[in-house]
Amino acid sequence: MIGLFNDSYLPILDGVALTVQNYAHCLHKKQQQVCIITAKSPNYVDETPYPVFRYTSLPVLMRKPYRYGVPSIDWKFRKKLKQIPFTLIHAHSPFSSAQVALDIANEQKIPLVATFHSKYQDDFESAVRNKRLARWMIKKIMALYERADEVWIPQAAVEETIRLYGYKGKLVVVDNGCDFVSDAQNITALKQQARSNLHIASGMPVFLFVGQHILEKNTRLIIEALAAMKEKTFQMFFIGTGYAEKYLKTLTADYNLSQKVTFLGMISDREMLKQYYAAADLFLFPSLYDNAPLVVREASALHTPSILVKNSTAAEVITDNYNGFLIDNSSEALTERISTLIQSPEIIKQVGAHASQTIARSWENVTDEVLHRYVQLRKRYTSCL
Repeated sequence: MIGLFNDSYLPILDGVALTVQNYAHCLHKKQQQVCIITAKSPNYVDETPYPVFRYTSLPVLMRKPYRYGVPSIDWKFRKKLKQIPFTLIHAHSPFSSAQVALDIANEQKIPLVATFHSKYQDDFESAVRNKRLARWMIKKIMALYERADEVWIPQAAVEETIRLYGYKGKLVVVDNGCDFVSDAQNITALKQQARSNLHIASGMPVFLFVGQHILEKNTRLIIEALAAMKEKTFQMFFIGTGYAEKYLKTLTADYNLSQKVTFLGMISDREMLKQYYAAADLFLFPSLYDNAPLVVREASALHTPSILVKNSTAAEVITDNYNGFLIDNSSEALTERISTLIQSPEIIKQVGAHASQTIARSWENVTDEVLHRYVQLRKRYTSCL
């Protein structure tokens, strides 16, 4: 049994949870025994062809709808887990689920893979408002990565971050995938149909942001950039939730943008989300927080190019004016780039096509690589026992 451990999972659907979901789905399709271990979410019932084991959790008040797992007090869960004959453990976050993952790996003498997905120090500093305490918390979680048999990162640029956090071991780059890739064969018809389904007028410039509504993702910069061009015709959609959602809505109203900027909340229906990706002309993602954002890959799969901040970790896969667009980290730069691009729809179309060819990779393809790496790691681990 392959165990995928993560602190969040459905109904929470951030990038890491989506990665875990697609790992499980594709591994199951490849006839692998796989299960997910995560925190409980009140009133949510799992309906998957593979088992999901959940442990006791409490709400994270400052980061709803996230949950803080406390598996140490859930004896029924821990007893059940000890009965499962795992062959490999993969931890996708370094918190409560990771400690359980480490315990099981040690007890059953099986290999542990740990993926470094996020810039955790940013989260800690936002939560505790104390840089010294945040650094101590980073040191504590890095102990997990030091004890893992392999540490994976989703793209090469992430190495800089994990090295700054103190990790000194070997790293393996394993890309993230996208579940929209195979659906974008006739992209022109798909985009036209999406606009029709969403009642968006032909020729209307449409911009999109998908992700947590938190200030660390530079979401305020998007509102400020749009405010500087509010005399132009456009429609902007924000999809997701987060602690800054109310603030961003207030800011939108203060700038008199409410008729042009729409907050849609969380969209868990993947087919509906695909409609918005396809309908958009540009995906606005000036985040300095993200490592290898799935949302940029999802937009790319639907031939929607992204605007990112140059030299950000997320922008590593982008070549300016080829498969995306890069700007300085300022609202003025974003305003200028958007204003120029909406006058050149053919450039957007061409760059979107290149983005689809160079950035979007199917989860099925990624999971072939993942499974191969799992097998090779198990062989090496067994030979060392």
